[in-house]
Amino acid sequence: MVKGVRFLNLRDAGHPAELAEAYNRQGADELVLLDISASREGRATLMETVNQVASRLFIPLTVGGGVRTLDDARRLLSSGADKVSVNTAAVESPGLVEEIASRFGSQAVVVAIDARRKVVNSTTPQGGASHRPPKPAWTVTTHGGSRPTALDAFEWAERVESLGAGEILLTSMDTDGVQTGFDCELTAAVAGRVRIPVIASGGAGEPRHFAEVFLEGHADAALAASIFHFGQYSLPDLKSYLRQEGIPVRVI
Repeated sequence: MVKGVRFLNLRDAGHPAELAEAYNRQGADELVLLDISASREGRATLMETVNQVASRLFIPLTVGGGVRTLDDARRLLSSGADKVSVNTAAVESPGLVEEIASRFGSQAVVVAIDARRKVVNSTTPQGGASHRPPKPAWTVTTHGGSRPTALDAFEWAERVESLGAGEILLTSMDTDGVQTGFDCELTAAVAGRVRIPVIASGGAGEPRHFAEVFLEGHADAALAASIFHFGQYSLPDLKSYLRQEGIPVRVI
């Protein structure tokens, strides 16, 4: 298991199966296992690792990274995953989302969207520069955030929903690993465009960041790694805080 900043400068965070078992005991609602270098290296997800992790869990497991075909999805689901996450292959072959959803159901398909913010300058009707603030926009990246595309993140979210995706795992490449808070503006914008659950990812550094992304970002779930992997906060402490803030959570 590794953790980095914007998927770079990775450092060791422990053994996947041991961490999975620990988070299961602490009361995690779901576990997401992403093989972040699989697409860059052109290989399949490590099935043995998936099997080891799944065997220690009693909560849903989502696995992604290197899923390029229906057979890849079948192997992961057969190895113990409850859901498969697709990103790069979905962008390159959108029909893959529809194939997996048709074969295994929408509940088994999570489309991961790694979005990077860009600034779009406003113009006047005559084509001149506008004095209005720049309009924020986000584009989709692939291959572990290393390759930009021309896809608008909002339009892509709507399209994958129409193709049968059951959830969207939305990662802000601008905030990933920096622990300054989720990108609530991005999350709220995507959540407002789709009807399926949106999982916010990238930027969690303290409990209030989770409250913000639920209340301001309208996220259905929030994913974090660093603050748990390196012992900054525990899941029970986080859930206790969220309950105090009036946010419903499952407590064991």
